Amino acid sequence: MNLRKEIPLIIIALLPFLYLGYLYADLPDTVPTHWNIEGQIDNWGSKSMLWIIPFITGFLGYVLMSLAPKIDPKGQIKQMGAKFYQLKFIIVLFLSVLGLYIIYAVQQQSMSSPKMIFVLIGVFFTALGNYFPSVKPNYFIGLRTPWTLESATVWKKTHRLAGKLWVVGGLLIIMTSLLIPQPQNLTVFLVITMIITIIPIMYSYVWYKQEKREVL
Repeated sequence: MNLRKEIPLIIIALLPFLYLGYLYADLPDTVPTHWNIEGQIDNWGSKSMLWIIPFITGFLGYVLMSLAPKIDPKGQIKQMGAKFYQLKFIIVLFLSVLGLYIIYAVQQQSMSSPKMIFVLIGVFFTALGNYFPSVKPNYFIGLRTPWTLESATVWKKTHRLAGKLWVVGGLLIIMTSLLIPQPQNLTVFLVITMIITIIPIMYSYVWYKQEKREVL
């Protein structure tokens, strides 16, 4: 492990913990724990429950991304080199920002702009799309279907297509989130997400069958 590279990631992963610790004494004993799609509070709970937010966002993301290369049986993740570090950085940063935003919304007792969650996800999808073509076949990261895992060629084709779709889909999610009112925006978000996920999966099957026919 290159500690010099990991320190910025560790700091980013710990930011939600530090932010919650800074606010904790001033928070009321009962805080919002859930909002509906329109940004209205629909559930309350003890403020001690808030500690799960920083744990399951940046911290857990950092731990899982750090473990993936070590337990990858094919060792393909390590072959990504700097690309994997950049991907790890994007995932940890996204999850930490998400955790910070949720904690801020709890402190304000208001999610004044629920669209911000969708904007963040759109940015995340766009960033992931840029890195999909560089992801090597593995069991942890990427579109892991029976057909992509069976063939390195199918994996490469699938992630090349998925990369383009996720960039376009992410940008569409950002634009529609800013332009379309709730709750219609949720429907649009789900439709876009399903399209950019299902199409590469379907094509991975088609490419796999085509590859088998060529072999025969």
